[in-house]
Amino acid sequence: MTVRRARIIGCGSTLPDRVVTNAELAQKVDTSDEWIVQRTGISVRHIAAPDEKTSDLALAAARKALAMARVEGSDLDLIVLATTTPDQTFPATAVRVQAALGMTRGAAFDVQAVCSGFVYALAVADNMIRLGQARTALVIGAETFSRLLDWTDRGTCVLFGDGAGAVVLRAVEGGGSTDDPGILSTHLHSDGRHEDKLYVDGGPSSTGTVGHVRMEGREVFKHAVINLAEVVEEALAANGLSPSDIDWLVPHQANKRIIDATARKLDLPPEKVVLTVQKHANTSAASIPLALAEAVNDGRVKAGDLVLLEAMGGGLTWGAALVRW
Repeated sequence: MTVRRARIIGCGSTLPDRVVTNAELAQKVDTSDEWIVQRTGISVRHIAAPDEKTSDLALAAARKALAMARVEGSDLDLIVLATTTPDQTFPATAVRVQAALGMTRGAAFDVQAVCSGFVYALAVADNMIRLGQARTALVIGAETFSRLLDWTDRGTCVLFGDGAGAVVLRAVEGGGSTDDPGILSTHLHSDGRHEDKLYVDGGPSSTGTVGHVRMEGREVFKHAVINLAEVVEEALAANGLSPSDIDWLVPHQANKRIIDATARKLDLPPEKVVLTVQKHANTSAASIPLALAEAVNDGRVKAGDLVLLEAMGGGLTWGAALVRW
């Protein structure tokens, strides 16, 4: 039986030029480099310029991914852009990217699942390719999350940064083996009972304001470790694989302690985990494609590798994707 899959054929990323260190933040709020590093693993983060929009970052990452894939924007028939910080309430930021890339067919739209957004967007694109509704797709995670921060709240303002990452997917036909390249499976979950653990206190239909990030850090940590371990086990079981089969774990880069705890539950050594939180901070939907692009570009992720992507975000939402490179 022939199976249709989505294969990642290119990836790219971009970061704003401005770098903000922990020492700089310590001049504004009651914190220190030692406190931030010990609790989060973060040393620096990139912050978008006042005139730098989410679409600007998304477009820059998209162009790099397309160049690696040797695909033109006009070849695309689908763009799914994950973001919590769109340029405008509407239209979708994805259509701005679509127009800039010269794509005039198919569909472009946004997906909002906060830090799980890239996994959600990847699942949407993967399923559309599997069903034959698209052949060549661009999946982007892009954020200017700094626009949502209360810079007097040391519990949140030290955690986040801005950036964008993207991948190009192409439909391939194969026998359906877990050794064949492509996205093997995606797994999505949410539980709205816990939406008050991590949210923004604003919105067009409630307050008419953008609002700021509010978080119960300890509760989020607890749910993250449990939910991420479970969804990873779900992904492996669905494909008849075990943790020892994983070549690379590319997690959402929220907090080094969460990443370390998840890796320990899977009995994965640190050298199999792609870690970028120390230099990017939490870039929400952009964090997984940023980390993935770095690991591909520096040669760590190679053809044939089994790559596991996982994330949890506000909602609460969480998910995983298992990819044979």
